Amino acid sequence: MNNQSQHDHVHESGNRHSADGEYSPAAGKFAADTVAHTTTEGLDTDRLAIPVGGDESPLPAYVARPAGGTDLPTVIVLPEIFGLHEHIADIARRLAHEGYLAVAIDPIARHGDPGSFTTADEIVTGLLQAIPDAVVMRDIDRAVAWAGDNGGNPDRVAVTGFCWGGRWAWLYAAHQKVNAAVAWYGIIDGTASGAYPDPTTFPRHPADLAEDLQTPILGLYGGQDPAIPLETITALKDRLAERSGGVDADIAVFPEAGHAFFADYRETYHPPSAAMAWTLALKWLRQQGV
Repeated sequence: MNNQSQHDHVHESGNRHSADGEYSPAAGKFAADTVAHTTTEGLDTDRLAIPVGGDESPLPAYVARPAGGTDLPTVIVLPEIFGLHEHIADIARRLAHEGYLAVAIDPIARHGDPGSFTTADEIVTGLLQAIPDAVVMRDIDRAVAWAGDNGGNPDRVAVTGFCWGGRWAWLYAAHQKVNAAVAWYGIIDGTASGAYPDPTTFPRHPADLAEDLQTPILGLYGGQDPAIPLETITALKDRLAERSGGVDADIAVFPEAGHAFFADYRETYHPPSAAMAWTLALKWLRQQGV
């Protein structure tokens, strides 16, 4: 299905609202001329909370699927640093129009509200640096299990993540065996970025995981991304190439794109790279049986 045909574009200058939610003000200037709203026509959608047990608060989620669909291939969607705002919900709807049960989760909200911060840097230092990777891996496990009990095919599961969630996608590919993973511009090397100061909370990074991958993974990066230096991408590609075996792994770099090149609500959006990356991501999922 042509994803572009599912989009209704919003042109009200400065408008951060859509039919289903809001965009994060901490993301910077809102790109009203390019933001897309993917229709819910033909879909079942819902905002819900996935129980996690014990005294922990439930895991917020936005779910989209083809209307009435059952036994569906599943994609767990992991958010940017801004949490489960409208852009991530829209991606879930795009995936649902491609035939998937899309479960977008918010591992951040259980620890604080990214919407209460005014800049991305404040979200990182004031909230994200206190969320252990191990806790997020358990949250993704819970989302995968929930999907299998609620219309998803447990034998056809993928994870995809954006920005901070892109790093989580790499970690999950080493944490658990599912069919596929796609990481969009997630930081590769914690030392190079300086965003992960506590080795107890963040013990490993994608650069450390080449030999431990259990899930085939595709990484999608911008060649002009100051947050993810090209040399770190090259080093990871080299480590993947040096492996003697293991699951499939590939990296695509879009030379003209910067960080968050898929985020159509931001000025960082690079339409040609975003379109090519979306095509590659869907192809990867289908090649891996999702």
